[in-house]
Amino acid sequence: MNRLHPMGKLLVCVFYIVIVASFHKYALSQLILMAVFPVFGFIAGELSFKEGLYRMRLILPLVIFVGIFNPFFDKTPIFAIGAAGGNSTGIQITGGVVSMITLMLKGFYSVLAAYILIATTSIDEICYALRLLHIPKVVVIVIMLIYRYFGLMGNEADRITTAYKLRAPSQNGIHYKAWGTLVGQWLLRSIDRAGIVYESMLLRGFRGDFVVPRRKVRTVEMLYPIFWILVFVFIRLGLASRLMAF
Repeated sequence: MNRLHPMGKLLVCVFYIVIVASFHKYALSQLILMAVFPVFGFIAGELSFKEGLYRMRLILPLVIFVGIFNPFFDKTPIFAIGAAGGNSTGIQITGGVVSMITLMLKGFYSVLAAYILIATTSIDEICYALRLLHIPKVVVIVIMLIYRYFGLMGNEADRITTAYKLRAPSQNGIHYKAWGTLVGQWLLRSIDRAGIVYESMLLRGFRGDFVVPRRKVRTVEMLYPIFWILVFVFIRLGLASRLMAF
C-alpha cells in the first residue's frame, strides 16, 4: 500500500466516499458490503484498527450522532425481527433506525477511507497526486502548509501548556482569566515559527509551486484503482447482493 502510486490511492479514496454517500438511506445490506475496502486497507497497509480508532476519537462521536434523531422522525415499519409466517408479532424495525445506522456507516466508512489514505501516503505524495489531477497550485500549497502548520501549532500549544503548569503546579487546568493571554501568545508564537518555516522553504528553492519528480507507473498501480472502482460499482448496482442471493 505504501509503495502504490499516490494518484491511484487518492482516486480510489474519493470514488469510495462518493459511492458510499450515494447509497439510499434504507440500503443497509448493500452498504455493509462496502466494508470490504476498509478491511483490505487495514490488512494490506498493516495498520492497527485500535490505533486508528484512537486517532479518530474526536471525529467518530460526531459521525455517530449524525442520525441519532432519525428514529423519532421516521417511524415507518420496515421489517420485524422474530416474525414468522403470517405472524406479525416481533420487534418492529422502523425506517428511522435503518436510516440512522446507514448514516453512521456512511460517516464511519468515509473517515476510515480517509485515514487509510493518510496513513499509507505522505502529504507530499497527496499534493503531488492533486497536481497531477490539475488542481490549482494555490489550493495544493494551502493544503500542504495547513498540514505542516497544524503540527507546528500543536507543538507551540504543548510548550505553552507545559510552561503554565510549571509556574502553577498546584492548579488544576488553566485558569479562565489566562485563556485570552495564552491564546494570543499561542497565535503570535505560531506566526513567528511559520515565518521561519517559510524562510527555510525559500532557501530550499520554493518558488510558489509544488514540484516533485515524476514517478513511473507500474502495471499493478494501474490495476489497483481499476479493480476497486469496478468492485464499488458492482456493489452499488446491487449485483453483489443478487449474486449472493442466487
